Amino acid sequence: MMNKVMILVIDGCAPEYITPEFAPNIHRLAEQFGFSKTVMAVVPTVTNVNHASILSGKFPSETGMAGNYYYNPVTGEEGFIEEKGFMKAETLLQAYRKRGLKTAFLTVKGKLLGVYGHAADIGISVQTPDAPLLQKLGIPAPPGVSSLESSRWVVEAALAVIKKEDPALVYCTTNDFGFHHFGPEAPEAQLQIRQIDEAVAAIHEADPERQIYITADHGMNQKHHLLDFQQLADEAGLHIFCLAPLKDRYKENHVYQEGGILYLFLKKPEEKDTLLELIRSRAEIEAMMTNKEAAEKMHLPLRGIGDYVIFTAPDCAFGELGGTTALVTDASRTHGSLYEQEVPLLAIHPAAPAEAYQYSKDIAAVLFKLLL
Repeated sequence: MMNKVMILVIDGCAPEYITPEFAPNIHRLAEQFGFSKTVMAVVPTVTNVNHASILSGKFPSETGMAGNYYYNPVTGEEGFIEEKGFMKAETLLQAYRKRGLKTAFLTVKGKLLGVYGHAADIGISVQTPDAPLLQKLGIPAPPGVSSLESSRWVVEAALAVIKKEDPALVYCTTNDFGFHHFGPEAPEAQLQIRQIDEAVAAIHEADPERQIYITADHGMNQKHHLLDFQQLADEAGLHIFCLAPLKDRYKENHVYQEGGILYLFLKKPEEKDTLLELIRSRAEIEAMMTNKEAAEKMHLPLRGIGDYVIFTAPDCAFGELGGTTALVTDASRTHGSLYEQEVPLLAIHPAAPAEAYQYSKDIAAVLFKLLL
């Protein structure tokens, strides 16, 4: 059997955050026992979609996960994706459990435990803490979800789990609250990376042979120009539903639910030409694809992505602006677009050479091959 594994997903960690200056231990260990490089996240660059791929080794076309939010054009039902049943592909957690191997899933955001963590033997969430379990493991009560301390807490909790329970697979993910508010140059962001770096060093010291993969679900960029395309379409008399794949309950991270991609559900096919003309008229919109084009080019599932998929230009995002069509702001750091696809991958004792990893999902793709 291969060595035990830990996958650490630093939520929203663009490569610029995790530098040798602020993560000296991780970079030293990666240089000594593995590699560091940049890889690609899958599209859309949002939390649920990329965790599905990192856990399964598959593209969204196979996981069925197209966003943090769903809309059913037949029934009109819509809502947040926060529970099991949406994920269509087998996860590493399920594969390890089938083989009688112990697994642990640790997260800041409670929704991830609901969507993916049901197959884990040990499940820990900052948002929905299990007090008896934390007491048993000697882990203190967690801080608030929307705090700079939550990411440090969850990685230190992973250390405690490894020391006391020694799971064959540990999947641990932080919160992007800090990176939504602070760029790589900010002391607050640098401190968060230093704290994670120290915890990873302690995990390696506690279990020197464990494979450790450090990556991100998506990057993060400043956006100055926000566009409310639903408002724009409504004012033009169009009958469409705009689904923002990034949309979730964590509005402290993105006040306007702003993100770089929208799925457009056209309720009246005869309005197609007017819709396309409106899309082409906006400089904020850089690319448009039909659902079939998006499914083919972006490896997306046909179901759930509407009739058209639109992407923003680098400095722009779609948002829910409350009655206005456009807004210029200095207060938005977000993701979801094609420009947040580049993410770091630092590996300690990796299961394959660096060239085997082109996407973050390839961590699981390689591990699945070893489980066969």
